[in-house]
Amino acid sequence: MRVILGINAYHADAAAALLIDGRLVVAVEEERFRRIKHWAGFPSHAIRCCLEATGIPLERVDVVAINTDPRANMGAKIMFALKSVTHPGFLRHRLQSARKRFSIRDELHPLCSPGFRFFGDIVRIEHHQAHLASAFLASPFDRAVTLSIDGFGDFRSSAWGMGVDKRFSLDGGINFPHSLGLFYQALTQYLGFLNYGDEYKVMGLAPYGALKYMDEMEKMVRLGDRGCFSLDLDYFMHHKHQSVSHWEGGLPELAPLFNKENMTRLLGKPRFPGEPLLQRHKDIAHSVQAMYEKALFHLLGYLHEIYNEKSLTLAGGCAMNSVANGKILANTPFKHLYVQAAAGDAGGAVGAAMMVWMRQQTGPTLELTMRHAYWGPAFSNEKIGEWIHQQSDDLEKSGCLVLRMENDAAVIDWTVEQIQGGKVVGWFQGAMEWGPRALGNRSILGDPRRADMREILNSKIKRRESFRPFASSILRARVGEWFDADVDCPFMTQVFPVRQEKRTLIPAVTHVDGSGRLQTVTEEQNPLFFRLIEHFYHRTGVPLLLNTSFNENEPVVCHPREALACFLRTEMDCLIAGHWIVYRGAYVFQKK
Repeated sequence: MRVILGINAYHADAAAALLIDGRLVVAVEEERFRRIKHWAGFPSHAIRCCLEATGIPLERVDVVAINTDPRANMGAKIMFALKSVTHPGFLRHRLQSARKRFSIRDELHPLCSPGFRFFGDIVRIEHHQAHLASAFLASPFDRAVTLSIDGFGDFRSSAWGMGVDKRFSLDGGINFPHSLGLFYQALTQYLGFLNYGDEYKVMGLAPYGALKYMDEMEKMVRLGDRGCFSLDLDYFMHHKHQSVSHWEGGLPELAPLFNKENMTRLLGKPRFPGEPLLQRHKDIAHSVQAMYEKALFHLLGYLHEIYNEKSLTLAGGCAMNSVANGKILANTPFKHLYVQAAAGDAGGAVGAAMMVWMRQQTGPTLELTMRHAYWGPAFSNEKIGEWIHQQSDDLEKSGCLVLRMENDAAVIDWTVEQIQGGKVVGWFQGAMEWGPRALGNRSILGDPRRADMREILNSKIKRRESFRPFASSILRARVGEWFDADVDCPFMTQVFPVRQEKRTLIPAVTHVDGSGRLQTVTEEQNPLFFRLIEHFYHRTGVPLLLNTSFNENEPVVCHPREALACFLRTEMDCLIAGHWIVYRGAYVFQKK
């Protein structure tokens, strides 16, 4: 038995994944345990989860693979240092960061069994190679172009190559300081969204605007030969700062990324958090999204030209731009697309482990395809019941009724009845998802037919910006009837237009521009969730549900205690956890 532990460490979205004899067994993100979004640092809790799930102590792990290599792209780093005038602390910070990455063995020892130490190999995989591996090696394709496009990692912002038979090449890339991810991050800050990972807010705001600032965008991002792009660095600060990002207690923070003086001269005064969103801001958001798409399609057109392949796999932080992803097949010659569930830096944990396996295995290649995202911890009905019993006093004070259903069929029937009645349902089932999306096991569900459901969710639970849309989960066989596409999209990584005649039927999941983000669901991937949607379809004629993540301005819930806590502090109508049902009413505890 050969055991490989992959990790994303000392960076936002810390994560761990475990492969046993080439098969993915567990993959989890540190934020789910620390309860801090995008938690940055060493993923000790995620590693423990991987080990406990398999019963394998760390000292029996053969290889720990980390998705960064401080020695990678050293020539480009030296040339940049020689040519650039930077803040005196800039290079010192990078050297300190590199030393921390080399101290990983010291972090591993405390996770071993008492009296043991970790003596396995530590293998460092260049950041974008880990991304490429997480995209192509996990894909269902035998042949595909593979692209990683990111902020930065190991001094690169993007890399590409060709994958054939579970092997891939690394043929090109774009180095620091030029980055589409950085461009998008900087303009996200300009628009007043300062938290790490807020780019999805700009993506949601964009459809409310018009294409009025494209000339200004093209001054910042210049498209060149062979699909390349570059930034006009006069508008940015990341190449001068002591650090692009840092964290305190695991909370990632970004330093200012845009040059305030020059950006103000180009676009006007930046928006501060809390200030009203003017039409100008919406127009800028629309133009930022359009510029990103233009540069992405420019690069993809070149990649198709040189490789002449039909399939594409995509990873890196920019691969979470589901709006752009949904336009790739319509705006490039590619015919098939695969984007892994955790396409961002967390996914590098899987990619690093897969890279080590592929380099070292000598027998037949095993099946690595990730067809679902359910790689986290699961909890039995007995364990869920124990936590509900422990919370009985709080449930009684809140006036809750607790029931236990006999079987899955009873749970499905009861849940659909609540959704049809306009209730907001917390759905906690099976193994926790891998990646940032709610994919049917840690979800809040609602009726997509209700025009007021978005407002209900925001007032009762989410308390988020009104311009942000909600996604849907749909039976795979019905996608072409409801969307202007008929593709597999199991991880909510693409947005497509809702068919014109269907938009008024599902207003809760149709965005202002007529589009919708979707997850395709099959019985093979998630039997219980599939049957739930199917039952709703049989009752209503609508083969989809509104599906948003089970959280309230926090990471998605992992443990039953977090699901109960979220239920109790919000106005969620009911919680369905395994066969247990908790809903607001007179508190009566009933056994089987």
